[in-house]
Amino acid sequence: MSPQMQELYRELEVPTAEVLAAMEQAGILVDGAVLRRLSGELQGRIGTLEAQAFQAAGETFNLNSPQQLAQVLFDKLGLPVRRKGARGPSVDQEVLESLTEEHPLPGLILERRTLIKLQNTYLDVLPTLVEADGRIHTTFHQTVTATGRLSSSDPNLQNIPVRTELGREVRGAFVAPPGSLLLSADYSQIELRVLAHLTEDEALVASFNSGEDIHQRTACEIFGVPPEAVTAQMRRSAKTINFGIIYGLSAFGLAQRLGISPKESQAMIDRYFQRYAGIRRWLDETVRQAKESGETRTLWGRVRRIPELSSRNHAIRQSGERMAVNAPVQGTAADLMKRAMVNVHRSLAAAGLKSRLLLQVHDELILEVPEAELDEVRGLVVRAMEGAASLRVPLVVGVGQGTSWAEAH
Repeated sequence: MSPQMQELYRELEVPTAEVLAAMEQAGILVDGAVLRRLSGELQGRIGTLEAQAFQAAGETFNLNSPQQLAQVLFDKLGLPVRRKGARGPSVDQEVLESLTEEHPLPGLILERRTLIKLQNTYLDVLPTLVEADGRIHTTFHQTVTATGRLSSSDPNLQNIPVRTELGREVRGAFVAPPGSLLLSADYSQIELRVLAHLTEDEALVASFNSGEDIHQRTACEIFGVPPEAVTAQMRRSAKTINFGIIYGLSAFGLAQRLGISPKESQAMIDRYFQRYAGIRRWLDETVRQAKESGETRTLWGRVRRIPELSSRNHAIRQSGERMAVNAPVQGTAADLMKRAMVNVHRSLAAAGLKSRLLLQVHDELILEVPEAELDEVRGLVVRAMEGAASLRVPLVVGVGQGTSWAEAH
C-alpha cells in the first residue's frame, strides 16, 4: 500500500468507521402510523393506475409480463420498437420513457412500477426493521462502492427517491423524538464544485466564486441568451449537461434525456466545451493518464483501478473511459463527505453537546438535535462541513430543520 493510501486509511477511513458505528447505534426514530397510512394510500393508487392502464390498452393483460406488455404496445397499439433483446422488443424503463409522448400507456406503466418498487422496498419492509426502541438502525458500508461513496442496507436509505412527492412522504415517517428536531445539512452542487477544483477551468471557477447560478450561466452560453432570457426548460437542459459531463454523457444519451436530435445535442455539447475549455482538457488528460496507469486517483489519493480501459471490446473501453472521468470527481466528493462527517462528529463531542449524527445520504447529513441546542448546532455543522477542505471554489452548505426528515430536507 502506498504511503498516500496508508494516510487515507489512517486519517479518513478509520475515523469514518468510528462515526458510522455511532450512527448505527443511534438509529433513527420511525412513525409506524405514517408508514401504515402511506401503504394503504399507495395500494389504492396502484389499483387506480392499473385500471387506467387497462383502459388505455383497450384490454386487460398481465402488467407484470414483459412479453404481454410488448405485444400490447407494439403489436396492438403500433408503437415504434426502440430496442430488441433476446426475447423480443425491450420494455425497460429507458424504452418506456422514450414512448411516453407517443401514448399514455407507457407513462402509466412507469408510474405503477415506481409505486410498486417503493412499496416493496420501503413501505412493506421498514415496519419489519423497527427495533424495540422504536428506531431503525441501518447498516453503513465503506467498501461496497468503487468510488468510495458510503452505502447502506437493511434498509437501503440511499435509494429513496429524492425528487418525487412519494419519496418526500416516505421521509416523513423518519421523525425526531419529543423535545428534539431533525437537522438536514446538504452540500450544494458538491460534484460540480469538485469538478471546478480539479479542472481549474477559469470560467467554472469564476462562476462559483462569484456566486452565480451555475446552471443559468451554462444555459446562457449554450443557448446564446442573456440571463433574463433563460427559461426553466433551458436551465433544466443546462443542468443535465453540467452533471452529465461528470458521467461521460454522450450526444446520443443527452438527446434521449432532452428529447432532441443527436445533432442538436452534439451542438450543445460543443458550445459547452467552448465555454469550459479547461474541462475538455482535463477530461482528455484524465483518460490519457488512466490508460497509461490503469487507474485514477481522488484528491486525497483514493485509487480506482480500471481494467476496462485495456479491453479489446470497444463498448467496454468506452465504459472504462466514463469511469476514469467519473471516479476522481465522485470519489473526491465522497472523501469530502467523510471528512465532513468526522469534523461534525468530533465538533459535537468537543462542545459537549447531546446532538448526534444519524444518517448520511448522498450529499446530506441528518442530525438529531435537542431544541435547546439548535442554534449552536446549526452554526457548528455549517463550519465543520464548509471547512472540510480548501478548494478553488467555496463549499456551500444548506441547512433545514423539522420534526421529520421530510420537513428538514
